[in-house]
Amino acid sequence: MISEEAKKIIEDNALALATITDKGEPYVIGVAGCKVKDDKIVITDNYMKSTVENIKRIPKVALVVWDKKMNGYQFLGQAEYFNDGDWVKYVKGLKENKDTPAKGAVIVEVNKVIKSA
Repeated sequence: MISEEAKKIIEDNALALATITDKGEPYVIGVAGCKVKDDKIVITDNYMKSTVENIKRIPKVALVVWDKKMNGYQFLGQAEYFNDGDWVKYVKGLKENKDTPAKGAVIVEVNKVIKSA
């Protein structure tokens, strides 16, 4: 579902990650160093608090990313948070996380991809 072009844009740029608060309001953060593995978007949790709480309560998320030429994508899906196991081992092993806490991983199962015009 995630094309090679989309994968490159995800892995080369920062993304906006939107979750839903307990009051039904949007909550958006910027994330970098994301990867695509097994057709899922992998986001390292270095310093997240509210985002993790939101995902645990309501796992629906949206991500938006674009490159310097304004080629971009929106991804809608379900997120799951891991604080141990294979996904956490994976993010801890990424060179981008060498000097970071890498305390968890957010894994997004993409349900819909929208290419920006």
